[in-house]
Amino acid sequence: MKQPTIMQLKNDIENCLAVLQTGGIILYPTDTIWGIGCDATNEEAVKNIIKLKERGEEKSMIILLAEEKDILNYINHPNLMIFDYIKGINKPTTMIYSGAKNLAKNVINKEGTIGIRLVQDPFCRQLVKKFGKPIVSTSSNISGYPAPRMFSDIDIKIKKGVDYIVHHRQEETEPSAPSTIIKVNDDGTYVILRN
Repeated sequence: MKQPTIMQLKNDIENCLAVLQTGGIILYPTDTIWGIGCDATNEEAVKNIIKLKERGEEKSMIILLAEEKDILNYINHPNLMIFDYIKGINKPTTMIYSGAKNLAKNVINKEGTIGIRLVQDPFCRQLVKKFGKPIVSTSSNISGYPAPRMFSDIDIKIKKGVDYIVHHRQEETEPSAPSTIIKVNDDGTYVILRN
């Protein structure tokens, strides 16, 4: 498989940033499956993703962050024991925390929870760091249909409905899998919702 040049990756990052900063939507590869993303603090941008996916507003979305310390900006009173647990995780894992804050209200679950994944993928990590805010990551499918396992499986309606499609990793043929999902309880215990 042909590796992207540094210039191609730089162009993808710059184009994504330009779209995210103006409230647009991107289609991008994550450390799991391809995702539809926007500024997680922009309610209008999140609304556009909900409309594109034809999904109910009550369904929650997850956000991507690059650094563990950034979690403190988006949840109230985190149990610090969970950070030790996060350090030991080797596969992409979305942690669901209660007490979400500083995010678009339509990205937060009605119970006040938010799913956060610390991305390890170099492209995503760099994008989130340069953007300086969390980025929504929701599966790139119309609601009710299975999540595409690779770029070629993504519905044309999704591709036409976003403002920018990342070129990086489009040619990959190895199917991707969604992340593990773990709900963190207020007492620091946790429950695995999807392995």
